[in-house]
Amino acid sequence: MADERHPLFLPVVLAGGLLFGFGLAVSRMTHPEVVLDFLTGEDLGLAFVMGGGAAVVGLTVWAATRSGRSAPLTGRRYARRLKTLDRNVVGGGVVFGVGWGLSGICPGAAYASLGVGNWPILWAVAGMFLGAYAQGVLRTRLAGADVAAAGD
Repeated sequence: MADERHPLFLPVVLAGGLLFGFGLAVSRMTHPEVVLDFLTGEDLGLAFVMGGGAAVVGLTVWAATRSGRSAPLTGRRYARRLKTLDRNVVGGGVVFGVGWGLSGICPGAAYASLGVGNWPILWAVAGMFLGAYAQGVLRTRLAGADVAAAGD
């Protein structure tokens, strides 16, 4: 699949990441104390950053899905991806929220924090990687247990 991508695919993804990181740094969302102030209701700036981003993405997705066209870099037709609200989504959201509240960071802001020299954030990034790895191991083991139980 990767070989079939447009040659500009990765540079465009890089440019999008640069814009995202720059926006997080400009809005100071790369500082955990700013995020924690939002979570405690002392500074609602993050709501405007997230709301502004969600509005731009929402409008873009709405227009792209109605255009009937394909994405120029991937060749895939623009379409909505429907996801049901199940226990994994709710449980993952709860765990994500607890981690966000304890650390004061979310993944995008954590990586952007490294760009502004916030090196202690590496502990949180390492925790995210370890948490995702642990979840993958747990999911694999549970799937193996389900297969073994079905075979009995």
